[in-house]
Amino acid sequence: MSLTNNLSTSMISSSSSAFLAPTSFNASRTQSVSVPLKSLNIVKCVATPQEQQIAYKTKVSRNANIAKLQAGYLFPEVARRRAAHLLKYPNAQVISLGIGDTTEPIPDVITSAMAKRSHALSTLEGYSGYGAEQGEKAVRAALASTFYGNLGIEEDDIFVSDGAKCDISRLQVVFGSDVTMAVQDPSYPAYVDSSVIMGQTGQFQKDVEKYANIEYMRCTPENGFFPDLSTVARTDIIFFCSPNNPTGAAATREQLTRLVQFAKDNGSIIVYDSAYALYMSDNNPRSIFEIPGAKEVAIETASFSKYAGFTGVRLGWTVVPKQLLFSDGFPVAKDFNRIVCTCFNGASNISQAGGLACLSPEGLEAMKEVIGFYKENTKIIVETFNSLGFKVYGGQNAPYVWVHFPGRNSWDVFSEILEKTHIVTTPGSGFGPGGEGFIRVSAFGHRENVLEACRRFQQLYN
Repeated sequence: MSLTNNLSTSMISSSSSAFLAPTSFNASRTQSVSVPLKSLNIVKCVATPQEQQIAYKTKVSRNANIAKLQAGYLFPEVARRRAAHLLKYPNAQVISLGIGDTTEPIPDVITSAMAKRSHALSTLEGYSGYGAEQGEKAVRAALASTFYGNLGIEEDDIFVSDGAKCDISRLQVVFGSDVTMAVQDPSYPAYVDSSVIMGQTGQFQKDVEKYANIEYMRCTPENGFFPDLSTVARTDIIFFCSPNNPTGAAATREQLTRLVQFAKDNGSIIVYDSAYALYMSDNNPRSIFEIPGAKEVAIETASFSKYAGFTGVRLGWTVVPKQLLFSDGFPVAKDFNRIVCTCFNGASNISQAGGLACLSPEGLEAMKEVIGFYKENTKIIVETFNSLGFKVYGGQNAPYVWVHFPGRNSWDVFSEILEKTHIVTTPGSGFGPGGEGFIRVSAFGHRENVLEACRRFQQLYN
């Protein structure tokens, strides 16, 4: 039976048509609480008028590379618009399917391990201070055996961290400002923004919505969201995410074989983001190191965030094989280790206890259930937009649905959906010029919120 059978028009009209009346929406949920004011210390925050002159300036110049960045980082900008919407409609029941933040509780088998480690810190026997910057030996060994058992990756190739996003910036410090880079278009904005900050790019070109000196590898429905490598110029670094954020597309074994060969032919390094690998339903590679020769040209970064609900706990890892060498023959891993030791004191020992529990048989099964829940949400969203006649991509191998609005400005679509349904999505153009005309809908949400959001989508676009 279709998961969207219960999203009929009659249900919408009888149960949720009031969402288009923003001033009264969700009024029944508003509670009044009486608090005696005399018991409070009230601090009044007053904004400084922009026209007020600054009394003093230092003689330190602003980083010119940061000044190149356009507006704010994508997801804080989405959050800002959500907050402004709530000021306009304070009683609205806003549903967030925008930023890819997990919503379901972390399985008990994992949190109990973190609680035990946390409590042990209050004992003489269980206390520990600084740990190895590269991560605890047991966690590195478990990652190697669980995800790279037959791929020739050893535990000392793995660096445990506070998340893949943080490691992307650490890798950029390793590469420095004199490298060139390529990125899928559209793609996760941290790749481009960190390149801009490092000084690897030129100025932003408003006519084409691109930064100079970045090779944007266009990924479209027409090419199966895999770039035509014959048209891609040689760069030093290639950022590649599969399953992809935001499109949800997953590269096949044949496609990744071509990518690895392309990197070898050009002497490039691939930074492969596999943060959504466990969402894969198709028989595609879950690691770049499944491809022969990849250890000579690739780095892989990954995270527990979307597997175990660790978006707040913070734990990830990066694999830098010993075989990966710079042009002078120096191992890339040694430079990455130097940056890690300089810029990082290691992941939290409590988080690592949770990570080790994730990799136990019980933990792996628990993560599988959490992932299955979000994949079911994805199926509901895909069926909804398909039923409305939209071209829908992704969803099969990632917790994101990529919906096409031909000829529309994606920020306009974002605003229309937010204004008329109180649902937060993400505009496709925030992921690069190739995302114009699309929105990304995240499957991270409570089931009742996803079902309600789909009712509202049906009412808006039927």
